Amino acid sequence: MVARSSEVRPSAVRHSASPGAGGRRRRGAGRLAGLGLGGVALLVLLTGCDVGAAFDGFGWPQGGISAESRRMYDLWIASCIAALAVGVFVWGLIFWCVVRYRKRGNALPVQTRYNMPMEFLYTIAPILIVSVLFYYTAIVQTDVDKLSKNPDVTVEVVAFKWNWQFNYRDGQGPEARTTASTLGTSEVIPVLVLPTNRSIRFEETSRDVIHSFWVPELLFKRDVMPGKIRNVFEVSSLETEGAFVGRCAELCGSYHAFMNFELRVVSPEKYDQFLAAKQGGKSTQDALAAIGEEPYAETTKPFDTRRTQSNFNPDDAPAFPGS
Repeated sequence: MVARSSEVRPSAVRHSASPGAGGRRRRGAGRLAGLGLGGVALLVLLTGCDVGAAFDGFGWPQGGISAESRRMYDLWIASCIAALAVGVFVWGLIFWCVVRYRKRGNALPVQTRYNMPMEFLYTIAPILIVSVLFYYTAIVQTDVDKLSKNPDVTVEVVAFKWNWQFNYRDGQGPEARTTASTLGTSEVIPVLVLPTNRSIRFEETSRDVIHSFWVPELLFKRDVMPGKIRNVFEVSSLETEGAFVGRCAELCGSYHAFMNFELRVVSPEKYDQFLAAKQGGKSTQDALAAIGEEPYAETTKPFDTRRTQSNFNPDDAPAFPGS
C-alpha cells in the first residue's frame, strides 16, 4: 500500500524539442522577417506620397498658409506615421503569438522569462520612441514661439465684446505709435490686411474678458488676455494670398459665435499701397477698393443684432388673460 503523501501527481512538463522544432523556428523567423519587410515597404510607400492628403491629415486641419503651420502639420503627420508603425508591429506580434502559441495539448510553449535581450528591447524601445518625438516637438514648438528683434510688420490685436480692432504700429510694445487702424462694428466685419513674404508680429490685448485670436489656416490660436498682459507671437511669412475667416475661439459671452473677422493676405506692393491709403485718411473699405480688393469681408458676414425689434415684449403680442 502506497502512502498518500508519496503519490505522484501529473504536472505540466516541457518536453524536449521534437525533430521538427528547428524547422518551425525557421518558419517563425521567416514570418517575423516578412513582417519587418512589410513594415519597411509600407513606410517607403507612405513617404513616397502625400500622406496627409491621402488620410485627410489624420484629423489635423490642412491648407496652412504660413511656414510655422507647415512645420506643425509635418510634425503631426510624422507622429501619426510613427504611431501607426508601432501599432501595426505590436498588433502583428500579438496575433502571431495567439496563433503560434495556442494550446496544443499539455505541453508548455518555450518560456521567455529572464530573457535579458528581449526585456532590454521592450524597455529601451519605448523610451527611444518617446525621446525622439519629444525632441522634434520641442524643436517645432521653439520655432513657432520664436520672436525676432525687428519684424517687418507689427499689428496690435485688440479684442472686445464682441468685435476686433487692428492697429498697424510703427514699433513693438505698448509705447509704439499706431499709424493706421481698422475697427469692426456690428454692421461691418473688420478686415485685417497683411502682406506675403514678410515677418509679422501680433501683439494681443483685450478690453474686457479673455478672447482668442484664431485663423484656422494658421493652424493654431492664441488667447487674448485683459489687463496689462500682451500675448505676443510672430509668423515668419504668409505664403498664400487670399481671404481667410478669423474667429474668437474662447467662449466670451452672448455673441461669442458671431465675433468674426477676416484676414486678407495681399502682395507686399498692395499692402504698402493699402497702408498709405489708410494713413492718408481713407476708410478700410476705400483703401481695399483702391488696391483692387473686395472692400468687404468675403468669408463671413455681420450677425443680425435685431436691435430694431422688441424681441422679448413685442408691441403686437396678445395680452395674457387677467392682465
